[in-house]
Amino acid sequence: MRKIKVSPIEQIVVHLILIIWLLISVIPFLWMLSTSFKGPGEIFLFPPKWIPKNPTLKNYKDLFQQMNFGRPFLNSIIVSLSTTFLSVVLATMAGYGFAKFNFKNKNVLFLIILGTVMVPGQITMIPVFLLLTKLNLLNTYWGLILPALANAFNIFFMRQFISGIPDELIEAAKMDGANEGWIFFKVILPLSKPAMAAITIFTFTGSWNNFLWPLIIATDESMYTLPVAISVLGGQYTENIAMQMAGSVIVILPLIIVFLFTQKYFIKGITFTGLKG
Repeated sequence: MRKIKVSPIEQIVVHLILIIWLLISVIPFLWMLSTSFKGPGEIFLFPPKWIPKNPTLKNYKDLFQQMNFGRPFLNSIIVSLSTTFLSVVLATMAGYGFAKFNFKNKNVLFLIILGTVMVPGQITMIPVFLLLTKLNLLNTYWGLILPALANAFNIFFMRQFISGIPDELIEAAKMDGANEGWIFFKVILPLSKPAMAAITIFTFTGSWNNFLWPLIIATDESMYTLPVAISVLGGQYTENIAMQMAGSVIVILPLIIVFLFTQKYFIKGITFTGLKG
């Protein structure tokens, strides 16, 4: 493949664009973080100050004492981690089946699953809500977790990645007497880490930020997740901007931590899966 030559001027332009885009993305977060440590008198100062003169943790303390923010935070942790783990495992198993097994109507079934990606989630909310009502799963963790487990995009993503794993590795394992379970856990899973990291970020982010479904399924405040609690916070403490910023920081930080720990595999997964047909 012939390498594309890039002139120094083009490199400078590209880097300038990336720096500007980085600043546009980071500045609002830094302002939110700064405001979360400010007292009421510092928020509306003009010109605004980036570093609080008298930084305080009062906004964070008020969140957990007045708003009982610990319960929504725990709910979000339980729901997001459970949804992510189960969804990634199921998607990897399904992707392995569609990529390496031959069974009747495999392509038709895969196209049906893929077709559900084009169905807006709002359309399925009412039937799923009625189904969970009959199963007595309203206001429960399972009611929040189950609808997100069968993710068509995750299955498609894993199928594309696993299709690139050489069949010779699987055949060699079978010749050594390995069963399907051993092959899946000892061959497929280790080689699929990049793709699994990618869908882990997608799934965790989607579950952590999900607002509408927890709002519908959680009929009691004890089952609220962070996005729902933030909306309640905005309604009850409209004038307390610093407390709202503190709540937003708590919502965003876990996403940043997850990405930092999985970014290496995430980039590999996106790159390798994008090269496969």
